[in-house]
Amino acid sequence: MRIWGGPSNVPGIYDNKNNIKKVDKTSGVSSKKDVVSISNQAKDFQTVMKALKDVPDIRQDKVNELAQRYDSGSYDVNGKDVADKILKSVIDKKA
Repeated sequence: MRIWGGPSNVPGIYDNKNNIKKVDKTSGVSSKKDVVSISNQAKDFQTVMKALKDVPDIRQDKVNELAQRYDSGSYDVNGKDVADKILKSVIDKKA
């Protein structure tokens, strides 16, 4: 390896450290506060999730209606319609 300018320049680099001046006074450091901002889309999502939590998993009015129709004997199920819905759900799961 060849050092351009000769070896006398290499020690000169280390002599420059004496030229460093110390800082006498520093300016005041202002602290910044962390800020969290929520996007409008996230706010909308949060509103929808709160509304969905209020919706019951079981629609009791539908259950009561079907139970009443079943008890009275007026609840009639078409077997072809049930088979079609089962096949459709199986096909949709595979796709």
